[in-house]
Amino acid sequence: MTVSAPKQAKRTGSHIALAIALLCGSAVGLTAFADTAHAQRKKDKKNKAGKPDYSKGFVAAYTPLNTLSQDPAADAAALKAGVPGVVAAMETADDKLAGGGLIYNIGIATKDLKLQRQALDMMLNSGKLPADRLEQYILTAGQLASDDGDFAAARTMFMRAIAGGYSGSPGLEGVIAESYFDEEKYAEGLAYLNDEIEKKKSAGLLPDEGWLRRGVAVAYTNDLAREAVVLSAEYARLYPSTTSWGDAIAIQRNYFDYDNNAMLDLLRLADRTGSLRDGRDYADYIEAADARRLPGEVKRVAAAGVAAGLLESNDPFVVEAQSIANQRLAADKADLPALERDARKSSSTALTATAAGDAMLSYGMSAKAEEMYMIASNKSGADMPRVLTRLGIAQADQGKSQEAAATFAKVTGVRGPIATLWSIYAEQNAAPEPVADTAESAASAM
Repeated sequence: MTVSAPKQAKRTGSHIALAIALLCGSAVGLTAFADTAHAQRKKDKKNKAGKPDYSKGFVAAYTPLNTLSQDPAADAAALKAGVPGVVAAMETADDKLAGGGLIYNIGIATKDLKLQRQALDMMLNSGKLPADRLEQYILTAGQLASDDGDFAAARTMFMRAIAGGYSGSPGLEGVIAESYFDEEKYAEGLAYLNDEIEKKKSAGLLPDEGWLRRGVAVAYTNDLAREAVVLSAEYARLYPSTTSWGDAIAIQRNYFDYDNNAMLDLLRLADRTGSLRDGRDYADYIEAADARRLPGEVKRVAAAGVAAGLLESNDPFVVEAQSIANQRLAADKADLPALERDARKSSSTALTATAAGDAMLSYGMSAKAEEMYMIASNKSGADMPRVLTRLGIAQADQGKSQEAAATFAKVTGVRGPIATLWSIYAEQNAAPEPVADTAESAASAM
């Protein structure tokens, strides 16, 4: 899905109901590892063939520090002072594994994050870690790097876990995206997140709802309009609700400077998805529809706003809109047959056919509206983005999802994002496939 970059950011308008939560749900847990050297020795007593290869210099440096580390009264400074000597004496892979385990435990005891990270790197680089514990070490190394503010190193570890296909690493994609956000690399994090969403979809899987919710929130709060528009539309597509639809529509309202005609079609979608959230939404809908042009629609929307408790029946704006609508309603309905006849004449103009379609659509006469817009689309001088948007709406209202999708795909320019949302709605509200009448089918088979 692509969208043109909005020309103007206007985030002060419609409110967005975004949940600002971590993508991963919870942080990767830290695990304090047991003394690796001790565990290795116990294993080797059972398996002489696996006897470790420790260098003499390492044993000489390791032994006194290991003894000191087991003393509950050991001084933290003394423990740390012995670390450089152990590191300098390392020669073999087994030295790195055992030394790393000792240093890690010292790092835990002294609450030294950097020492813990250094130790884990040694163990991971030794190549001697047991396969069934490797994921635990990688994840802990990533979490420690993140806690230390080294987000690039954290990403490297988490990506390594994903590449390894470890079963105990669900949700790491969200953690990786968060590492970008922690560095304020919002565009990069959203690009990564979008790629992961597409991978899940390509595999026939449903991306985590938290990814979409968080992505929309990050994009919106950091004025990344293109990303906010695309991700909010995808959120409405994959997890349709009044919240996701309301956010997708509100984001477009806030980022794009739509004229009344375009705004009307966007608010019509809010109406159909049940995501008109407040009095302003209803008031903007009434203003965009204009009681002088579409009295039937204005009357219905105003009544709905009052019934929802979001408009006051005695508000001067509401009173005036309803008064004009009531004055115009009878004559407007009476004009419908003549409008249709004029639109069907071979000499009719695009403007006449469009006006007929607009009137029919406002009264819910979707099939008639579709015909009028089809006529308009074949006339010279037609406002094609507007005509096609409303033709698609008329088709969507009839449950013609495939026809509507094809129509919306032709909409270009500033209305493109509106058409994208309408296409998603049409797909979600497709007319059910006709089911053969069982009795009739049985009779015909006899």
